[in-house]
Amino acid sequence: MSYQPPPQGPWNPGPYGGMAVEHPQGTTILVVGILSLVICGLLGPVAWVMGSNALQEIDQNPAAYSNRGSVVAGKICGIVATVLLIIGVLLTLVLVASSSSS
Repeated sequence: MSYQPPPQGPWNPGPYGGMAVEHPQGTTILVVGILSLVICGLLGPVAWVMGSNALQEIDQNPAAYSNRGSVVAGKICGIVATVLLIIGVLLTLVLVASSSSS
């Protein structure tokens, strides 16, 4: 009679450690990134910084977190919103400067 290991499943992750969990800020970063594109561009830099910090944590221990894609998507939304915000500010400054010189 030999030893039979217990079956693997969600209740028993197996011999190599626990299952990966979602990063605690992953969904928040994604939501802030989307909101920065849709509602308020000022949230863009916030999503960008939060995403960068979370990605550093995920890269330090890649097996611990399972939602890297959500964090990357939120960070990219933040980057796009930040670029659009900068372009909008620059266009506003150019329009104000051109209308005041006329």
